[in-house]
Parts: sequence; structure tokens; C-alpha cells
Amino acid sequence: MLLVLKTGLTPSASGSAYLELSPSTNTTEICASLAPSSPALKLTCTVHGPRPLPRSAPFTPQIQLSTHIKFASFAARQRRGYIRDASERDLAVHLETALRGVIIGDRWPKSGVDVVITVLEGEEDRWWGEESGGGTTGVGSVGGWGMMNVLAGCITVASAAIADAGIDCLDLVSGGVAAIVKIQNPHKPPDGDTDMTEDGQKDQLQLVLDPAPPEHQEILAACVVGYLSARDEITELWFKGNIPGSADFSIPDGRSQIAGVGSLVDKAVEAATAVRLVLGEAVREAAELRVGQSTRDKE
Repeated sequence: MLLVLKTGLTPSASGSAYLELSPSTNTTEICASLAPSSPALKLTCTVHGPRPLPRSAPFTPQIQLSTHIKFASFAARQRRGYIRDASERDLAVHLETALRGVIIGDRWPKSGVDVVITVLEGEEDRWWGEESGGGTTGVGSVGGWGMMNVLAGCITVASAAIADAGIDCLDLVSGGVAAIVKIQNPHKPPDGDTDMTEDGQKDQLQLVLDPAPPEHQEILAACVVGYLSARDEITELWFKGNIPGSADFSIPDGRSQIAGVGSLVDKAVEAATAVRLVLGEAVREAAELRVGQSTRDKE
């Protein structure tokens, strides 16, 4: 995966950021279709505030945080509507939970800040070249694994935009995703309904970071975290799926520890820690550019 993160792209907002997560291209791989096998993730975030609340609003000792996530109508293969649906509101609630534990809210009493994220391109639950619906990862099914990658990206880009707005925070929060996927044994008969292959082996489990749903046969469980690396704290945890027992599947390389919630969370934290390096570098470059510009203005 290639991660691009830029800040300060919207001059009219207090802070802004742009995040793009694209799959690494393999030139040796020949694809029969022009449609990409794995879509990219493109997000824009603007922060408005802190600004005073209306006089009619009651006094609040903490800053009022409002999050808004909206998919663009062209963000996915299935066209989105102009009114937010339940999935977008659910993502906004998860994002608010992740950011509320980061912002030092008592420094802006009776003030509000709005975090608005637009998803320009989102993760699909199935390869674009296949038919929609069907299976546990189909677009028309209730899989929804691509939403977890979207939430992790929203947490990271919102943290960069809040830092660009100059809002005091405890640390930079980064999002990470880890998933347990099933790898089908090549010796398994194509019409077999069980997990047992012809040679007596079973399908294997593999734990992957930043999973792309179209690239895997089946995702069994996934976990998203909002992680503060400097404080070693988790501000948001979203787990989805079921982890099968070790008796149902064999583990690659004899690692029987991956089939557990704790190991899945640890891997998600590992992915968030790697994203934190890019996030910190982007914020540092923006701060240096701003300091250099103010120095030139004084001269």
C-alpha cells in the first residue's frame, strides 16, 4: 500500500488534509480487465473552528465536537445518494469517539468545532470485475469490510486536519486495520462444501494488515483501532466478525496465536503505528513550512 498525506489544501477552512491510500502496482501481473482489482481510498477533511457557539446555546465547559462523513456520489461503483445513510452516520459516531479522547476540550469552553470528511473513493467489498452480490464479501451482501478501511483513513486524515487547524491535542491519533482471512488450499476440490481438502489438509488462516477485501477469498474477522502511539492508548476499537477455533483451520507456519482477539488488536495497533510515521512527517513538514513563511513575512 502507498500512503499519501497532505495538509493545508483548503485555505477557507481552519485546517484541512487529504489522504490517498492506493494499492502497490505489480508490473509483472497481467490483468485481463481494465478495471483495477483493488480500488484506492481517497479522503478529504476540513476542520471549521473552534468558533463560539450561539448565545442561545447553554454553557459547556468542553468544546463541542461534531463529525460529518459523506460519500461522494461517485465514490463507489454503486452510486450514492445525496442524503447520509445509516452507514455514514455510524462511521461519524466511530470517528467522534476516536477524536474525543484526543482533543483537549477544556481549553475552548462554549465553543464548537466541525470535522467534515468527504470520501472521494472508497473501498469495495468485492472486485469490480465481478458481479455484485452473493458471498460473504459481495457488494450486495452485508459484508461491509471496506467500511473498516474507510474508518481507519478517516481517523488519520481527521487527526492531520485538526493538527493543521492548531487545535491542542494530547497526541496524533492514527487508524489501523488488521483482519483474519481464509486462504483456500489449492488441493481443495472446487465443488467441496467442507473445509477439508483431498490430501486431508484444511484451509488456512492468515493475519494481514490493511486488508483489501477484493484481494482475499473470505474475511472472517477484522479490527479497527484509533491509536495514540506516544501514550500507548486506544481511543477507538471496532471489531467485526467471528474468529473460528484452532480446531477448524490450520495456521500457517504453526503460529496458533493468531486466532484470537488480542492478537488481532495487536496487529491493528502495529498497522496504526506504521501510519503514525507518515502522519507525523506530514504534520512536521506543514509546521516547518508555516514557520518559514511567518519568518519571511517578518523580514
